This record gives sequence, structure tokens and C-alpha cells, in this order.
Amino acid sequence: MIVGDKAYQTVWIEGSTVRMINQNLLPFSFQIHDCPGYWDTCMGITDMTVRGAGAIGAAAAFAMAQAFLEAPAIDREVFLQDAKNDIESTRPTARNLFYAVEKVYQAGSLSAENAVFEAQKIALKDTHDTRMIGEFGNELIKNKGRILTHCNAGWLAFVDFGTALSPIYTAFKSGKEIFVYVDETRPRGQGARLTAWELMQEGIPFTIIPDNAAASLMAEGKIDLVIVGADRIARNGDVANKIGTLGRAILANTFNIPFYVAAPLSTFDEECKTGKDIKIEHRSQDEVLYQDGIDANGNRVKVLVCAPGSTAYNPAFDVTPAKYITGIITEKGIVKAHHQSITALLKSTDDGPA
Repeated sequence: MIVGDKAYQTVWIEGSTVRMINQNLLPFSFQIHDCPGYWDTCMGITDMTVRGAGAIGAAAAFAMAQAFLEAPAIDREVFLQDAKNDIESTRPTARNLFYAVEKVYQAGSLSAENAVFEAQKIALKDTHDTRMIGEFGNELIKNKGRILTHCNAGWLAFVDFGTALSPIYTAFKSGKEIFVYVDETRPRGQGARLTAWELMQEGIPFTIIPDNAAASLMAEGKIDLVIVGADRIARNGDVANKIGTLGRAILANTFNIPFYVAAPLSTFDEECKTGKDIKIEHRSQDEVLYQDGIDANGNRVKVLVCAPGSTAYNPAFDVTPAKYITGIITEKGIVKAHHQSITALLKSTDDGPA
């Protein structure tokens, strides 16, 4: 993705240092955050300096590679197992994280250099897969199409291109006239902050809507298609994604609007039978009670926006049952969200989850 006049990935490694775009500062400031050691990268994942399924997976892969580079000669295996546990504890819902860590951990049994090479392969494959998702998803978008998104599943959420936004980028570059409705995505505002920023960089027409405006837009016939990302997909086609996705799916079903999930095969979890088996991350109530922004002078501020003394419930994700999903856009094509289709897809390739 081009920012200014320079091409960037969301996360990458230089030597033994992991570098990532600081997404907590966007859209007000564009800065690169350096993580010299695996623990620093863990903190970058935990505090959402880097976020999004694929970007988390790549960052976790790099963190595991850093651990191999840092591992001492004495009690090396103990250090590496502890590091693996640390990395896997950063974000519990995203399947890509566990997939990537395991791949690098196994590769590192040969050498630290092999661990780094495997992590770089994972990041490169993420870019390839999301580009292909854009190609397949573009077939669903008609000229003058009006698309609703939720959260941020663009290039910031992956190493490049993204999932839900990749078809939008491909459609726009192919010459189609499109318009994007961007859910603000409370409480962290990833739509209003990140998706809007991405679309602005690309020059794609869009507008931000309050999360509770989607129903009225659908009722008025102003939305033709919904595309969202995913953090984990169960074997039966149930999908865990950013909180609020379930509501969009139910609305789309009510108003007979196609509802698609875009995700690479690394997001599928064959060990997870249904959405009920997916662990849902709960985050600090402060994300609901407070909002971050900038004042008139450009200074960053944190403001209490709820009644003082209130508590808040803050699940980061919800699970959308397969029955509400029209299809899943993958790097291998578009499949139905049910057990047979998913099993056949994963068995047809060696690139699926371990």
C-alpha cells in the first residue's frame, strides 16, 4: 500500500527488529513502531499497535522467530516454549496467530535462520492470499455497487491488500464505480479511524455511518452487498469477527442482501467444530467508557464519554452462525459456509491450517 509516495507493509522484520505501523496513532499520525525483541512484539500485539487477523499472524510469526534469535544456549527449549506460550497468550481469538506461531516453532527446530525464513514466508503468503481474495471477491461487486463494511479488514489488518477491502480495491482499480458505507465500529472505531483512512488513501468514495444506522440504510435499499473479515472460522462455517458482525448478518438476511465473509485458509480452524468452541476475547471496559482523539490544537486527548462511575461490558468479537453467511471468499475461490464445502476446500490444498 502506498502512503504518501512510499510503499509500506503493515508489519515486517529488519535484522532482528520487527517493525510495524502504529495503528493506535492512526488516522491522526503515521508512525513506525520498532520491536527489538520478541516480548516487545508481544506487547505490540496485545495493545493493538498491530491488529487484524493476518497482521497479528505475521507479527506473531516474527515474534516466534525473534525468540529463536534470542534463545540462550542453556535451557534453550524451556525459553522457546515459554516464548511460544507468551505469544499465543497475546490475543486468544485470532486463528492466524496460532497457525503462524506453530509453523515458525516447527521450522525453528532446524535453526534460528530457518525460523526467520518461515516467518517471512508466512508474511509473503499473506500478501499473495489477500490479493487473490480481491480477485475472486471482485466478481461479486457490480458497477455502481454500494457496499457495507464492518471494522477494518483492509491492508492494515493484514500484511497488504486485506480481506474485506481487497475486493473493493480490485473493483475500483478495474474501473468500477463503487461507494462504501463504513461502520464506525464501536468501541475502538476501527471503521471510522482505519477503514476510512485506507479508503481515503486510495481515493475510493465512502462515508462513515454510526453502527446503528445500517438497518435504516438497508431498509431504504441503499446497500447492495456486505463484506466483512474474520478472525476464526469453525469447521461448520460459523465465523468469529469483530463485535457487531452478527447484527449486520441478521440485518442482511432480513433484507435479502448478500453477506460475504472474506478470509484466507489460515483463518479456518479444523479443530473447532462450531462457533460455540471459539474463545471470545474480552477487553478493558475503558475502551467503551473513554474515547481517544485530538483537540483543536492537534493534541491527543482521552475523554470520558459515559456516566461517571459506570461499568461496561466489552467483548471484542461475536460469532455469526453459518446460516446467515452467503459465502466465504478465500484465496482459492468462494465457498459455501458449511462443513462439507469447507472440508473439501481444506483437503484440496496443502496451504490450509496445520
